[in-house]
Amino acid sequence: MEYTQGLMQPVHLEWVPAQQVPMALLLEADPSTASIEAYLDNAWCFAAKHKGEIVAVCVAKLIRDKVAEIFNMAVWPDYQRQGIGSVLLSFALTELAKKSVVRVELGTGSFGYQLTYYQRLGFRVEAVIKDHFLIHYDEPLFEQGLQHKDMLRLALEL
Repeated sequence: MEYTQGLMQPVHLEWVPAQQVPMALLLEADPSTASIEAYLDNAWCFAAKHKGEIVAVCVAKLIRDKVAEIFNMAVWPDYQRQGIGSVLLSFALTELAKKSVVRVELGTGSFGYQLTYYQRLGFRVEAVIKDHFLIHYDEPLFEQGLQHKDMLRLALEL
């Protein structure tokens, strides 16, 4: 599906095989290669392409009956803040609903632009997982000079 409305650069939205998604792009949102490799198996990958190249990706996977989790949502830095991520996530949610998914969950840091981004699209905070980023990542994760420690679990009913 071609999408241009409100975007500085038109994108084509589509499903892609996990093998086509550049690892470097996935690492933009999740700095753990081992973590990425674990959730890519049997995952649905949705991509935004510009001139045939993947510029954004959303990786989701069924975690329970009719419940999917978004494990990765990444946009190359040169394409950020143009609405591409929002368009892609909306596309992914529509496609998940077509697969009979009725609830979508995800985990994100307790502060930063990602939290606002997901809330703008209707996700609500459901839980806090204390020390998640301290326990599950070898290297500390910083954003705007602050270290991520706790994970927020968000959900959206479709």
